[in-house]
Amino acid sequence: RSTKLTNTCRTPRESVALNTMNYAFAADALKVGVNVSAWDAILSASLIVQATLIILLFMSVVSWAIIFTKRSSLNSVSDLDNEFEEAFWRADSLDDIFAALKDFRGSAMANIFKAGYLELRKLADSSGDNEAAEANPKLKGIDNLERSLIRALDKELAQLEGRLSFLATTGSTGPFIGLFGTVWGIMGAFQKIGTTGMASLAVVAPGISEALIATAVGLAAAIPASIAYNHYINRIRKFEVSLNGFVGDFVNIAKRNFFKES
Repeated sequence: RSTKLTNTCRTPRESVALNTMNYAFAADALKVGVNVSAWDAILSASLIVQATLIILLFMSVVSWAIIFTKRSSLNSVSDLDNEFEEAFWRADSLDDIFAALKDFRGSAMANIFKAGYLELRKLADSSGDNEAAEANPKLKGIDNLERSLIRALDKELAQLEGRLSFLATTGSTGPFIGLFGTVWGIMGAFQKIGTTGMASLAVVAPGISEALIATAVGLAAAIPASIAYNHYINRIRKFEVSLNGFVGDFVNIAKRNFFKES
């Protein structure tokens, strides 16, 4: 009996050594449990969080594609508008400019001129002999010409602003979509605490990690989209000022040469 008691009882030194070993094993397990990379956190995330990250990634890729293509298109329109405006003021007649429009395809200003010129020809044809109309201004319907130019202006501005709404949507909703993934990840962490009954870092770290990744991806998608949207809208406002000035000049030229004074 004494031998049995001796085998089952431990001295204080042995108990301390055993506890030290247990803490060491627990520390090693905790270290392994929390040493999770971002990619591992994404792979171990719930389907809802993964779907959120895929949506944000898609929005980011599309936003960057729009940013680069819009930059190229606006630069092209700006160069063509400058060339057309120089040709417009150098030309001897509106007919000469109309004949050279094929050299300015893609120019917003050239498209507005084309709409105004065709409307002017229509008014001239409806008033009788076109040559007589040019020699002796007698056309009526300046309001029709102005409306035609304004419609063409609005159409060009709408084309310049095309796809920018996606940047605005990404910039405004990206953080909230990321926040949804964050909330869902934290909910998963709390559910693990309730299931295991443990609140250790090894239990909550994966859920918190995937939650923070969702927030980061949401901001990474939203910030460039917001910056690019504001930049391009500012550039388009400058286009609008220039095109409005051209419309006014075209109307004044038409009034002086083709229309009766009211």
